[in-house]
Amino acid sequence: MAPPGAPRSGDAIFASVERVNAELFTLTYGAIVRQLLTDLEEVEEVNKQLDQMGYNIGIRLVDEFLAKSNVTRCVDFRETAEVIAKVGFKMFLGVSASVTNWDADGTCCSIILEDNPLVDFVELPDTCQGLYYCNILSGVIRGALEMVSMKTEVTWARDMLRGDDAFELQVKLLKQVPEEYPYKDDE
Repeated sequence: MAPPGAPRSGDAIFASVERVNAELFTLTYGAIVRQLLTDLEEVEEVNKQLDQMGYNIGIRLVDEFLAKSNVTRCVDFRETAEVIAKVGFKMFLGVSASVTNWDADGTCCSIILEDNPLVDFVELPDTCQGLYYCNILSGVIRGALEMVSMKTEVTWARDMLRGDDAFELQVKLLKQVPEEYPYKDDE
């Protein structure tokens, strides 16, 4: 057992948190996407709305993540991506992910999901071929990273619902935002 202040693994956190039934979660998410398609009518607008919903979730989820995982400040973007893949996805979705395809600068990588519970029972009709069904996940990552001072762009590189062989998110660091404090300690 790890000491009380030590970082916890995604498996340990996932085992200790309260969960909802996976099928209920999957079907509820599907109902939300379906309602957005009905209300907004344009697939591109649904993609934007799912991303925005995810962003709003991400900016709040990061607090819970930091409180329950005991993860210390990451030293760079590479370490941050690894923590998202190994701890974050496991903690909140119960799935593992891997980080690959780093660029030479260490500012762009791919997160490949080994499983994706959001797509159970899902087949996209021909009228929705431009839909990024899981776009909420890209928004969650973008929102969470913004809360830890990293401005990013998160897009889907591969999507099994579109016939690809994996679920792959591309995460690109646009800039590291310096932390601003509301007051100075020396005054």
